[in-house]
Amino acid sequence: MRTKTVEGTAIPILPPETPHADIHPTVRDDTRYLGTILGDVIREQEGEYTFNLIENARAAAFDLRYGELRVADLAEQIKAVPTDKALPVIRAFSHFALMANLAEDLHAERLREKAADEGEAAQPSTLEYTWKALDDNGVSAEAVAATMEKAMVAPVLTAHPTETRRRTVFDVQKDIMKMMRRRGEILNAPNNARTQQRLEAIDLVIRRRMTLLWQTALIRSVRPRIEDEIKVGLRYYGISLLTEIPAINRRVNEHMCQRYGDAVKRTPMVRPGSWIGGDHDGNPFVTAETVELATSSAARTIFEYYVDTLYYLEHELSLSSRLTEVTDELADLADRGHNDIPSRADEPYRRALHGMRGRVAATAKQSLGEPVVAGGVHKGHKPYTGPEELLADIHVVDASLRNSMDELLADHTLADLREAVETFGFHLSALDLRQNSESFEEVLTEIFAHAAVHDDYAQLDEDAKIELLLRELQSPRPLVDPEAEFSDNTAKELGIFRAAAAAARKFGPQVIPHCIISMAESVSDILEPMILLKEVGLIRAHRDAPTGSVDVIPLFETIDDLAGGAEIMRKLWKLPLYRNYVQQRGDRQEIMLGYSDSNKDGGYFAANWALYDAELALVSAASDADISLRLFHGRGGTVGRGGGPSYEAILAQPEGAVQGAVRITEQGEIISAKYGDRVNARHNLEALVAATLEASLLPVDEIENPEPAYETMRELSALSQKAYAALMHEDPGFIQYFTSSTPLHEIGSLNIGSRPSSRKETKNISDLRAIPWVLSWSQSRIMLPGWFGVGSALEQWLADGQSISGSEKERLNYLRELHKRWPFFDSVLSNMAQVMSKADMAIAELYSHLVPDQDDAKRIFSIIEKEYRLTVEMYLKITGRESLLTDNPELANSVRNRFPYLVPLNLLQVELLRRYRAGDDSRKVRSGIQLTMNGLATALRNSG
Repeated sequence: MRTKTVEGTAIPILPPETPHADIHPTVRDDTRYLGTILGDVIREQEGEYTFNLIENARAAAFDLRYGELRVADLAEQIKAVPTDKALPVIRAFSHFALMANLAEDLHAERLREKAADEGEAAQPSTLEYTWKALDDNGVSAEAVAATMEKAMVAPVLTAHPTETRRRTVFDVQKDIMKMMRRRGEILNAPNNARTQQRLEAIDLVIRRRMTLLWQTALIRSVRPRIEDEIKVGLRYYGISLLTEIPAINRRVNEHMCQRYGDAVKRTPMVRPGSWIGGDHDGNPFVTAETVELATSSAARTIFEYYVDTLYYLEHELSLSSRLTEVTDELADLADRGHNDIPSRADEPYRRALHGMRGRVAATAKQSLGEPVVAGGVHKGHKPYTGPEELLADIHVVDASLRNSMDELLADHTLADLREAVETFGFHLSALDLRQNSESFEEVLTEIFAHAAVHDDYAQLDEDAKIELLLRELQSPRPLVDPEAEFSDNTAKELGIFRAAAAAARKFGPQVIPHCIISMAESVSDILEPMILLKEVGLIRAHRDAPTGSVDVIPLFETIDDLAGGAEIMRKLWKLPLYRNYVQQRGDRQEIMLGYSDSNKDGGYFAANWALYDAELALVSAASDADISLRLFHGRGGTVGRGGGPSYEAILAQPEGAVQGAVRITEQGEIISAKYGDRVNARHNLEALVAATLEASLLPVDEIENPEPAYETMRELSALSQKAYAALMHEDPGFIQYFTSSTPLHEIGSLNIGSRPSSRKETKNISDLRAIPWVLSWSQSRIMLPGWFGVGSALEQWLADGQSISGSEKERLNYLRELHKRWPFFDSVLSNMAQVMSKADMAIAELYSHLVPDQDDAKRIFSIIEKEYRLTVEMYLKITGRESLLTDNPELANSVRNRFPYLVPLNLLQVELLRRYRAGDDSRKVRSGIQLTMNGLATALRNSG
């Protein structure tokens, strides 16, 4: 074995467990370039000692990557670093990781541009690929029209504890990315007399921005409030979504209409949503005030955008009536524009647009109670009653331009504005209300007792509950006396629903179109919030046919709930009153599937199969009831919470599960990775739309006889769940191992995220929220929720699986065939490999040293490590690949590129956790732990 001498000690050089692809030269060069500038800034700002400390750690991390140093040896060096000196090291490696992200994003962007420039065949996840696939498969205009009728792709932004970066940091990132694009263009162009001068100017700008970045706090010094999270969520509209969502909607509509004719209805396919400020499931800080703030802030964002766009159009469309004709409708609109400036007398478009801008401003002031433009607008402008009126005025301008052969003008900014209004209305995005079923029951029990409906609703059996709820839903009588006093919890819940109703009156019904019931386990759980919706006027009683503007959405989360979801829905749809309600909502039922709790409950493979099996059953039940099904996927950033490439995930759904519509949660650092700039936003939105169209209009599964495959998955699921439960639920030492070997408690006690990290004191895994469960394992680099139990299940099934008879070799060949032909199985294994590639058992072992009972720690870590190695072995055996990332060279590059920046952050986190738990509760230690969490989340990119 080769060795290397370090400080007089011979250290074995260990080869990497899994071979990686070489880092692409452009990624390497860009990372080095940015890292060099950052290093120069650090030397200038912090001095030689700190600079050398950081450089030595970075050099050691590179030695680790090449197997020339052991993790334990670097950990020993880290122990000697004082806390005050550790903080700039943590900041430095967090920034290095950020620069690596920029280099990788830039490389991916260049590859896409190069492919387009060279006329390469369209790649999967692009709309050009989708258009060709639809043509190649002979998809009919009727099928396209039916799909577009109910088309909806909704990325739903949610708050997340690892996404706490400042707006300043985002601005600096954007500026550096812009400069790097320009630098690339100069380097690829022929040299001339000014080439070096231009490069030096770019160097200076980047150095200036890097200096600003270094002296800006990465995260806020206090726990973020929901108000902060609302602002962060809305930030992405200004960065990318306000322009990119309407752009892709316009692109889809124009293609569909041109290719398939007038039968295809124009539909704003992408319609964003949000949970921030409305998700009150276990978050005591969500109140009526946060609902009002979330909805009014969103409305303000879109009103300001409309005012700015109309102002631009007012100056752009300078057409003179002396030189072009206008329609009578446009002339009338101009006369009502309240713009009597003499110089505008022959500029009807400007006068018309001035009036439209004034009406939008007046609408905003009426809805928000304060102006959205400095100095106000002429008082004579009448508010619009709704976005339909604004669209009608846009149509007048559009028709007049086309009448005078000015299509070029009509198809520019005005067309973008029309698409934006069709997409965003006056509300911008849909705010979901979410609460758990237990809370709804408690609230109604108190309300029913106060209204003398029933003394103790919670004690009724299921049939009696349903009977009472149906009776109340038929009655227009209010239950709540406005002067009545209730418990704090009931008063808060009523306030939230009242604020939702007020928002719907101000901004239109699409502002609050969904009410989600977490932990839905029965028919009554789904009917209960309808009582509260009726109480505030969002549902109106009409005998057996109530009407309303809100979809009531059950969320099936645990393994058992997923298994029973279809039967609950069958019972619910048989109730005439509820079936009538669904009918007036367009015969559409949305159902949410929870990836996080099912994973926490049964492990990775069992959760994935439970979700797929539940979808099969729900598709069948909806078909029997003649109801259109829309699934809402509660996916987190990491694979353990349903993460992974969205395009592949949507295509891996069973046939009938994607009926032109998908809603999907987007969380935390995933939001910044996907929507933090316009180029990435365009690419990710396109992938969502492409996958939804393909899954709706093209054949999904390629297995001819699915039943044996389904039975095989059921057997594997049971085996994996058994292996998972043996450690997670049955091992008496596991809870202490988990809580001690990961930063779980620190996630809750430090200022990360507004939501409490657990429902109650952690005695069981079920007490934990999914985000800290997965985030903790990500930070400690075990990534356990994304793979544990799979290796044991595959090994046992290959030995004696019952669904496929024959030898072990025959069963192996069967799994290999499923992997090749079945998107579901391929996606499950591919996502697992991705998350395992980011695990590091050597680092994870260091975290195990934090456990007080070291005998238990060694035993449990040994179980985890053994299962990890077995799972890698089984993956390679089934796929026939040489490494975890053979099929994903881009991620292989990424993992190898960022490895040197992950290790020091992990080792510093372990050391600071040790100091913190030993009693050092100083601000610097707490800040250091928080910074390592944020830095690792940045470097891993999908940590929770």
